[in-house]
Amino acid sequence: MFGDLFEEDFSFISNNHCGKGKKSKPRDSEPPAPRDFTNLSGIKNQGGTCYLNSLLQTLLFTPEFREALFSLGPEELGTLDDSSKPDAKVRIIPLQLQRLFAQLLLLDQQAASTTDLTESFGWNSNEEMRQHDVQELNRILFSALETSLVGTSGHDLINRLYHGIVVNQIVCKECKNISERQEDFLDLTVAVKGVAGLEEALWNMYVEEEYFENENLYRCGACDKLVEASKSAKLRKLPPFLTISLLRFNFDFEKCERYKETSCYTFPIQINLRPFCEQTEMDDSEYMYELFSVIIHKGGCYGGHYHVYIRDVDELGNWQLQEEEDRLIEDKALRDTENAKEVENPLAVLKGILSEEESKQIPVDQLGQKLLEKKGVSWNKKYRKQYGALRKYLQNHPQTFQFSPDENKVGLKEKHKLLFKSASQEQDFQRPPQKNDVHWNSEKKPTRLRDSSAGCHWFDLNDSKVQPIKEKDIEKQFQGKESAYMLFYRKSQLKRPPEARGNPRYQIPEHLLNEMNAANTELQKKRAECDSANHGIDLRLHLSSCYKFHNGALHPSLTWKENVVDLTIDRRKTLGDLRQSVFQKLESWEGDMILSIAKPLPAGLHLYQILDGDELTLDGIGLADGADIFVWNGKEVGGTKVMTGPDHEPVVINVLRLAEYNEGGKGQHFTESQHVFSCSTKLSDLRRALAPSGGIILKNGSGPDKEAKNWEVFLEGDMKETVKSVGLTDGCSVLILDSHDQSFVNVSSGNLTAFTYDISWLQVKNFCRTEDEEKHVKITATIETVMSDIKMKAIRELQLEEELANDSCLRPVSGNGKLLSPVPEDYTVKEAELKMGSLLGLCHGKAPTSTQGFLKIPIWWFKSSSHMKRGENTPDQVNGMTCKMDALQVSPAGDSPEYIHTDMDLCYAGSIEIAGEASLEDLKMQAMTLPCCQEQIVPLPSFLRAWTVDSKRPGKLLRNNKQQLNDYKLGARVEICIEPLQKEERLGPDELLLRVQMGIPGERDYYDSTDLVWDISKECTTWALRQRVASHYCLPVDKIEIAKYFPEKFEWLPISSWTQQISKRKRKKKQESLQSAPYHLKDGDIIGVKNLLLDDTKDFSTVRDDVGKEKQRQLALEKKKSRQAERLQDHVFSEEKLNIKHRKPEVALSINVGVFR
Repeated sequence: MFGDLFEEDFSFISNNHCGKGKKSKPRDSEPPAPRDFTNLSGIKNQGGTCYLNSLLQTLLFTPEFREALFSLGPEELGTLDDSSKPDAKVRIIPLQLQRLFAQLLLLDQQAASTTDLTESFGWNSNEEMRQHDVQELNRILFSALETSLVGTSGHDLINRLYHGIVVNQIVCKECKNISERQEDFLDLTVAVKGVAGLEEALWNMYVEEEYFENENLYRCGACDKLVEASKSAKLRKLPPFLTISLLRFNFDFEKCERYKETSCYTFPIQINLRPFCEQTEMDDSEYMYELFSVIIHKGGCYGGHYHVYIRDVDELGNWQLQEEEDRLIEDKALRDTENAKEVENPLAVLKGILSEEESKQIPVDQLGQKLLEKKGVSWNKKYRKQYGALRKYLQNHPQTFQFSPDENKVGLKEKHKLLFKSASQEQDFQRPPQKNDVHWNSEKKPTRLRDSSAGCHWFDLNDSKVQPIKEKDIEKQFQGKESAYMLFYRKSQLKRPPEARGNPRYQIPEHLLNEMNAANTELQKKRAECDSANHGIDLRLHLSSCYKFHNGALHPSLTWKENVVDLTIDRRKTLGDLRQSVFQKLESWEGDMILSIAKPLPAGLHLYQILDGDELTLDGIGLADGADIFVWNGKEVGGTKVMTGPDHEPVVINVLRLAEYNEGGKGQHFTESQHVFSCSTKLSDLRRALAPSGGIILKNGSGPDKEAKNWEVFLEGDMKETVKSVGLTDGCSVLILDSHDQSFVNVSSGNLTAFTYDISWLQVKNFCRTEDEEKHVKITATIETVMSDIKMKAIRELQLEEELANDSCLRPVSGNGKLLSPVPEDYTVKEAELKMGSLLGLCHGKAPTSTQGFLKIPIWWFKSSSHMKRGENTPDQVNGMTCKMDALQVSPAGDSPEYIHTDMDLCYAGSIEIAGEASLEDLKMQAMTLPCCQEQIVPLPSFLRAWTVDSKRPGKLLRNNKQQLNDYKLGARVEICIEPLQKEERLGPDELLLRVQMGIPGERDYYDSTDLVWDISKECTTWALRQRVASHYCLPVDKIEIAKYFPEKFEWLPISSWTQQISKRKRKKKQESLQSAPYHLKDGDIIGVKNLLLDDTKDFSTVRDDVGKEKQRQLALEKKKSRQAERLQDHVFSEEKLNIKHRKPEVALSINVGVFR
């Protein structure tokens, strides 16, 4: 009838529903979420079935309908098990409706699925995605049920409950003859246009009379002539349940288009139909009806969404709004009273929660969750307006609360904890036991704060979401784009038996009760398994017997894998449980066992605090997933005493000394070596170790605000300071000047005088002969010396035959002795980007020219925003110069086009030339030699991540360090950005790298992003991603919302768990991957996360997105204006023709029913 006139308006729904295969259940998917506090179940939306969900909920909450349906047993309907038998007559539609109603009443899940029911309708995937008119569905579903129940005791179920009769009468004014015609109805259709409300519409239909007079006369059959007459209609028979359809949608004949009536249209909660009935002599109770359901349509005539307001007649749900009203009234009375007590202070509430925690500190997000559990309302709803965000409130009370160093955890200061505990102990009382049973107990009574009339229990059932509402909220649906569309009334005479009140098991057949009990048991089992898996953490155990202590840190005696024992344990278990698990894992362990937190540092493995307090939980002591635990006796390792804690962290320092003068006598070079010192080492001890004969120590103080090569002298007064206090960290460089080198230093200013770098020397090693004959020589060169001249000098110095010059080349030698790609002979030392003292290898082979077989690749240094403090405006260094990257325009080569990179943390480091046959590891090693990259502490190429640069930001992630560059098909104009990492990374082909960032509660901003590696070898679906993100943040899956960010559009696309639901008839086909449309998930994508425990808003956008969208809108507006100016020259008719909106063809709604006559 209406086709897809009422198509669901959800542009963010994935098109994964449109496949023709069946949905396969993920192997490790989490069980459905349990019911919320209302104890009522919603219904999942299959893509466009909100109209069906609203009607099904109305029928469910019509107790007389569901009980009549439940009264039909298998002997009349058959069983679903026999549906596959060819000769069996199974009435599938009523059986599936029975089963769905039982699930909605008894199954402990947040939302039930209608896929089995729609399959019984004969609907395909297109029907599940296409929305229809709910008024049309009501008639078709009743017709299908009547057909399905033919020959059963329920054959008159629909007529018995919904059938009514209207009589139309025409009365002749002359002979008083009455001509009448009866009409049956299951629902009444009433006008909305030009009518103030339902009672006025019924008055116009069943009280007002139409007169035949003047030229419009009526031919009376009795008089056999044209006479004056009156025409009227009355309700002859009233059904127990009155369904009223409102004509909200009309057609405008002038504009030739449909439109929706959004004017105010009132309807009463109780209505007396006596004035509209033919017989009026009965008692008033026969005519009184009470409203119990309102189906609401939100949107326009070409798209929208349905949900329903329902009165819970049997009080099956937990309706708690009365408590909120009482509290509001009491709060108002307190404010109005002059001597009212002070409103509850959040400081006392937070202190009370923290004082009950066994661990010293808990995560701030967890504190917000505990506040929600204790008070029943979140911080944002109760305190934010008066006190601001939770984190900011905690920071404003430093005298009470103490943050961890990373400010992610918070606890009470010790004196406040003791004071609060002593005060609370005086007021302690015995609390009743509380159950935390996951199994759905349908016999438990919902908690009610006070007895209230049945008329108060109204709920808004919006697909999967169910929430209590007030009766006066119905008035909001009188008008507007979101307004009432169908009304359902029940006779006031219909009373419910006392045993039905609050009892969802009432009148449900035994076989369905058994099925639901078994399903609940299975759900409980799966939730327990899933809960254990979600709270499991992986720990790496390092055994002291496999380590030795030297050079200030612990080093493995075997390989890393052989030294580490993996252990998985529930984070809710205690430290004593962990100790017992380690004992079981290490059966051969003897003596005392001490567990210490360990951390791999550049110098080696270092130990921190000892884990103590066997009664504390692992979550309480802050043990994170992937933590390193060192198992030892607490004293020594291999006979050597080990110093632990942050005060004894080993620091790797690069020690530079002035090298001997080269042959030219003008240049100077540093020799470099690495030494390890404890961060608590005094500078005087460091000087004695590095310069025993006396000397001066200088620190390289170059930074964003200082010139490069700015060496600062440690004065005598600094010798009492420690390595940590003077800012020496891993990778920092110090310069040692012996007494004869001190002429380079102006001690009064504390700075090193200028060195000349014009002339230096290179080392050339002979690789053209056997290994025993290899030797190397020093060659003096300037930065302008051509490589071919260096090669000839080296051949002469090595006393080789000059003919070798035609069949040899120079290849740089890496720090680990590996030969790199040959250097073109027409390059200068500067163009080859060789450092002073670099080692070159003279090898067999033809040297290339600068344009032969090589890739010249611009290298950018990429620093993720997660490596900087939020809000920090960090400038980038480009070859010693500081510049803002949001306006950077650098041309790496004179003949290259202009490079513009905006709003990115990219620093241009230089360009490298490398052979196409070289590996990705070779590229990373060459990039490490660039000046900008040398300032970073990068121990190995595996500590670097390589990306292509696409559209001014990191694009494709390059994996596999051993793969040749030619295999990547990079192209001639490729640019590469290098990202430094805190630890080694070897991504597999089935691992996806995402950047996840948690939204800041109450703010349109995010915390720093973190890298998340997701294994997609099994599946790359919405549910799998939600599980991985929830596990990363240690949150329940149903308490997060995630979205992918599209930076080029400044838009966030929500990744909802229900956007990939697929019907049962598609189970043989895999769910569509997130790597396909519309998400196109790839490496480096930003995933925003909302913690619903602390933040109700699901808006992922930021202020920056608003600014970006506004700029795009202005640009689009300008383009539109220019196009309109061009169109003015075209014909008006063609312009109107172009603007015609093509709509989908209308398809009639139908339900396929078998023959049972």
